[in-house]
Amino acid sequence: MDIRAADLVDKLAGEHALALDDYEYLVEHLDEEVRDLLAEHARAAREPIYGHDVFVRGLIEFSSFCKNDCYYCGLRASNASCERYRLTAGQILACADRGYELGFRTFVLQSGEDPRFTDERLCAIVRALKEAHPDCAVTLSVGERTRESYARLREAGADRYLLRHETATPEHYARLHPAGMSWEHRMQCLRDLRELGYAVGAGFMVGSPFQTSADLACDLLFIQEFQPEMCGIGPFVPHHATPFANEPAGTLEQTLGLLSIIRLIKPNILLPATTALGTIADNGRELGMEAGANVVMPNLSPGDVRAKYLLYDNKICTGDEAAESLLSLKERLARAGYAVVTSRGDPRIA
Repeated sequence: MDIRAADLVDKLAGEHALALDDYEYLVEHLDEEVRDLLAEHARAAREPIYGHDVFVRGLIEFSSFCKNDCYYCGLRASNASCERYRLTAGQILACADRGYELGFRTFVLQSGEDPRFTDERLCAIVRALKEAHPDCAVTLSVGERTRESYARLREAGADRYLLRHETATPEHYARLHPAGMSWEHRMQCLRDLRELGYAVGAGFMVGSPFQTSADLACDLLFIQEFQPEMCGIGPFVPHHATPFANEPAGTLEQTLGLLSIIRLIKPNILLPATTALGTIADNGRELGMEAGANVVMPNLSPGDVRAKYLLYDNKICTGDEAAESLLSLKERLARAGYAVVTSRGDPRIA
């Protein structure tokens, strides 16, 4: 085992912080032995706080329309082959009702940046969901909006907001997005959300085109400094109708190593084993738990639209990631030593 990498793992486990060049060195030396050491420390950091509980969030993907043209995303505005849909307010609330019956107590409303979902419309949906299920948390993942919009949604009852920062390096951000999108604005959105009292989720893609070890080190330092309540990372998986169609996917191994590092940076963070992780490996979510993750997000969207929310190729849209297979998911994770918690159950986070 690389001695410096092992020393850095021990230091991170004890102090929950490293310098930028130390993160870069660790990213460059994530061999199997280092990943195993990281995972061992990550589990030791997680278990006094969460035990072996895995928190389940009900995901409702309510619109595949998006005004943006991000180079990596299958929902990009210029993808003419994308089959678009929008759920009505009634359909969204029906998904939540069904999820509530299954035991879900946190709902994640996710969409592309769809201008049709104005503040008025989205606030009405959030209010109605909270009125129907006042014991539930509502998480929004609807992209960049104005501070005033975030404030209205917070007032309407939204508890959490997921907005991946994508990359903490401005130059890398510019290579993943068209000129009309701004790294500075993405970061300002995250600051606005924090100041408005949301529990905030950030995150990035692992192995995205042009990404370097230095870029990933900046991502890890950003997590260390911003201290998000949740961090969603997953391997980059290409989509055939994007400029990155022929780029290689991110690796399972690097993603697992970075999950462990993030757990050590913030031991109480909510850390999902993402659908992308389950896409590149059949047991990806179980491996994610072993690396320090503690959240999964089964899909509550209507079955006839799940395949239309295609962010990347081969995204799993039926099976254990779907709410109907919650029992199967519980059994799979139980075999790996984890207990699925469908109730809200984690009062540490609003």
